[in-house]
Amino acid sequence: MSSDHFLLALAMADPRLGTTGRPHPSPSTSHCGPLAVLFHDADSPRASEQEVAWYVARLPRDAGTILQPMSGSGRMLAPLLDAGFSVHGVDVSEPRLASCAARLASAGRDTQLFRQDITALNLPFRYCAAFIAGGSFQLLTGRHAAIDVLLRIRAHLIDPGLLLLALSIPDQAEHPPGAAVIEVRHVMLADGTQLACRSERVVDVQKRRIRTQSRYERRERSRIVAREDETIIMTWYDEEQITTLLGDAGYRDVRIETHATTGDDARHFAVSARASA
Repeated sequence: MSSDHFLLALAMADPRLGTTGRPHPSPSTSHCGPLAVLFHDADSPRASEQEVAWYVARLPRDAGTILQPMSGSGRMLAPLLDAGFSVHGVDVSEPRLASCAARLASAGRDTQLFRQDITALNLPFRYCAAFIAGGSFQLLTGRHAAIDVLLRIRAHLIDPGLLLLALSIPDQAEHPPGAAVIEVRHVMLADGTQLACRSERVVDVQKRRIRTQSRYERRERSRIVAREDETIIMTWYDEEQITTLLGDAGYRDVRIETHATTGDDARHFAVSARASA
């Protein structure tokens, strides 16, 4: 069974999957359901060559295995394996991990994938480096949750103990819309299945929150055969705030870097740091 058909089967069997089940996600993490995974895999199947090259240039190649918390369906993990790195992935979402495993299997690759909530990270391995790509760190909307995650990652790091975070500040943080922003998008899967996503985004500048409520639907002709609702809350950090956060979590050599990701709707940057002994 292909990953697309497996995830469709999950969605058809239980459209609530992604908001229920064990382990329970904390309020600060995103537990993506099968329809959402299908949609985003089709919409953005693989990291860009520029983004992959950015990590290849910075991650230690010969120092040991690298950890990718919040690894999702493998859009960054898979190309790094292709580039010769040893990378383990961890994510709270079963559909995302299933998609990642299928992606790796189709490419003839294999690695350790763990299903854990990052706020309770506890793995049996130690890593020379860790990275969180695609702004996923910003799903940790509370300061205590963010520091706890940074501490847990730090506890898993050994020399050289490098941490990379990709971050962004949305343009809406400086120019908030006067009302909710509604967007409707459609994608088509390889078998011709059509998926739709209607999202409604609200920005709270004072609390530094972006709340996005999305509805994913799969239709056959005019009939809805699967539906899934999702709410994601994200925050943002400026350079000074993330530097302070990393320092409070015991990291050193914190540096702000230019990231390969660009876009008209946000200012992207990255931060590197090293775990203190």
